[in-house]
Amino acid sequence: MNRIVAFTFLSLFAGWFISCEQEQDPRPDLKPKEIPVSAGTKQLIESDNQLGIELFKQVIDGQESDTNTLVSPLSVSLALAMTYNGAAGETKSAMEETMHLEGFTKQQINESYRSLMKELLSVDPKVTMELAQSIWYYQGFSVEEDFLNVNREYYNAEVQSLDFAAPDAVDIINQWCSDQTHGKIQEILDRIPEGTVMYLINALYFNGTWKYEFDPSLTDRQPFYPNGGNEITTDMMHLEGDVRYQNNELFKAVELPYGRGNYTMVCLMPHHGLGADELAGKMTDEKWDQWMQSFEKWGCYLSLPKFKFEFSDLLNEPLKKMGMSVAFDQYNADFSGINPLVQLYISRVLHKTFIEVDEKGTEAAAVTAVEIARLTASGGSAPLTVTFDRPFLFAIREVSTGTIMFLGKLEHPGNASDHP
Repeated sequence: MNRIVAFTFLSLFAGWFISCEQEQDPRPDLKPKEIPVSAGTKQLIESDNQLGIELFKQVIDGQESDTNTLVSPLSVSLALAMTYNGAAGETKSAMEETMHLEGFTKQQINESYRSLMKELLSVDPKVTMELAQSIWYYQGFSVEEDFLNVNREYYNAEVQSLDFAAPDAVDIINQWCSDQTHGKIQEILDRIPEGTVMYLINALYFNGTWKYEFDPSLTDRQPFYPNGGNEITTDMMHLEGDVRYQNNELFKAVELPYGRGNYTMVCLMPHHGLGADELAGKMTDEKWDQWMQSFEKWGCYLSLPKFKFEFSDLLNEPLKKMGMSVAFDQYNADFSGINPLVQLYISRVLHKTFIEVDEKGTEAAAVTAVEIARLTASGGSAPLTVTFDRPFLFAIREVSTGTIMFLGKLEHPGNASDHP
């Protein structure tokens, strides 16, 4: 089953209503480009999507219910895949199980990711999609050359040694992340803990123009109804025309395309009495497939809030609960593929995201940093969290491959203000 799991769980916002009539939209209907992928790459995408849904649910479970949430399954998968190239034994098996990569060889995984990245970057000239990988290791620390070469070859990873004790070390890595995300994520590291020997980082940047843009002159202030809170007002965009729409026992949903239609935002509004967290809890990769196959074209009047927010989280606990505990175990983790003479383990998996949705389109970015430490290292740190006090779930996907770039939950639009 093709797990087309991109999702934009949008929204628990009142004022978003769809009055649907079957009319023909006179605007040109460009078709998404069909991306040719091998059977192995298709299976890898399905595994990534399954990982993404499970991770998203774990992250939501670990947050306050009124927190905006946004994760990038693709960014996390790529950072973990680079790290996986250094894993062995039980650690390798645990990562395979968590990432749903059982049955793949390392060669197949690396080749599939290289093929997928190439296609995602070039499928739509109206969408800017950028991916960058880097490996930073402590100056003087010995790293297996095969490990570095594999990540250079398949992930185009920049490899650089750095004196982690230098005063500007954090700034250097953060600047790389800022450069790769066009300044949207300016900081992934708050510090470099003692004992850290390596960072494996993915940066993802997305900028897509709506296929049918919202007219800014129609944007107005309308009510937004948060769960259990007072009515607020927010900037609401409006669009009239054909959209892909569905209405089932759980939610109403639309799918909004960017550019030629390969990348879309899927928006699901839970029915009254069902919260965004509850809807997320009911989601599985199988159900998502069914939902994505149930859209039909309808003529609709759509009202959608503008929003903008950042999110950051420490992914240690979610990944441990998903089966990767041994990789974080300072005594039992096995990353001998990085250095066979030193006991290494994952000390932190840092994840930070940004999204802004307006009349023109969507700009989004993500950075995932896997922090590798040696046995003498100290423990992790508390997660950094940006919280918005209103309800909302959402995602961005590529249609042809089903690849999920972003999964999120919005609890409060960034432009909202208290209703007078």
